[in-house]
Amino acid sequence: MKNIIFISPNFPTNYWQFCRELKGNGMNVLGIGDQPYDELSQDLKDSLNEYYKVVNLENEDEVYRGIAFLAYKHGRIDWLESNNEYWLERDARFRTDFHITTGFQVEDVPRIKYKSKMKEYYQKAGIPTARYHLVDDKEGCLKFIQEVGYPVIVKPDNGVGASHTFKLNDEEQLDLFFRDKEADIPFIMEEFIDAEVNSYDAIVDSQGNPMFETGNVTPYSIMDIVNNGDNSIYYIVKRLAKDTQEAGRAAVKSFGVKSRFVHFEFFRLLRDQHIGKKGDIVALEVNMRPCGGFTPDMINYAHNTDVYKIWADMIAFDRSTKPVGDHEYCAYGGRRDGKHFVLSHEEIMAKYGPQLKMMGRIPDVLADAMGNQMYVGTFRTKKEMDEFYHDLLAVKEEA
Repeated sequence: MKNIIFISPNFPTNYWQFCRELKGNGMNVLGIGDQPYDELSQDLKDSLNEYYKVVNLENEDEVYRGIAFLAYKHGRIDWLESNNEYWLERDARFRTDFHITTGFQVEDVPRIKYKSKMKEYYQKAGIPTARYHLVDDKEGCLKFIQEVGYPVIVKPDNGVGASHTFKLNDEEQLDLFFRDKEADIPFIMEEFIDAEVNSYDAIVDSQGNPMFETGNVTPYSIMDIVNNGDNSIYYIVKRLAKDTQEAGRAAVKSFGVKSRFVHFEFFRLLRDQHIGKKGDIVALEVNMRPCGGFTPDMINYAHNTDVYKIWADMIAFDRSTKPVGDHEYCAYGGRRDGKHFVLSHEEIMAKYGPQLKMMGRIPDVLADAMGNQMYVGTFRTKKEMDEFYHDLLAVKEEA
């Protein structure tokens, strides 16, 4: 029986399902989290063989002691995982410290976490990347901007999501950025790419071969959603585009991905630009974990499958035992509090109730990028999905 430590199995709230499928596959599932055991959901309790509570998951020494205790009690740890971007670097340190070889090690972190380092591996895969400059001083940035022109994007070189990501349109905004930026965060500056985000989402076996593939499309910039307080939309595609699939598979090989659930992001150009022609796929960034929020559930709805099970099968058997069924679009719509929508919640439910799979409030920690009130539904055609988005997000005109 394999011993598997799952870090933070209680958050995100849907991640208990990874543990359920691991246990169902005969694994010894050991959770480490900061929520009292009595407050865990019954589903999660039933999915764990043991739970080690820490006071604070941010305290690395405390988590280290938890791993050591579980290893002493249960024997060698075969896997350690959180499937969470936030803990990716720390997971690698723990694997290295405890000689857990089934996952990224400390030496792997730069290429999978630093946006500037990712570019080299995308380029090795033959995928174009945006021109960039590691932010030093204003003079260096102005020299880069002279080459690529305004606007430019600045973001942490090692960052999660769209936090601290800004679009700078002129020198005045550049000055504001230097005035307000946190001194201890290394930033990268990139040329602006006019594009929508197309992702490659896959579960990869120990040989680097995809066991399952899909993707999603985000028509609007997550940066703008966060910075402007916009509504949030994205959807799981009914069929993965061939060029996205080819780019995703090439990136898997280039980055040396094995035995992981990954979410790779690409730009699909909305017009001809320096980097390529309209419709071309170019690199954005890699994420060595599942797409966030409720995306795993949305993938299940779109493809009538269970990626929690496929991931657990990858760990237990290195192959999938779960078939994929019919394909549909699965749409996410996140309404922002404070907007006056044309259709009320009750009217949306009356019109789309049979197609809605999930709805509810988004936790505050995720609301910046995902909106406050979410709706997830499946649709046979893109036309039906577009009508749903129109009805969900249309706002009343001010008198």
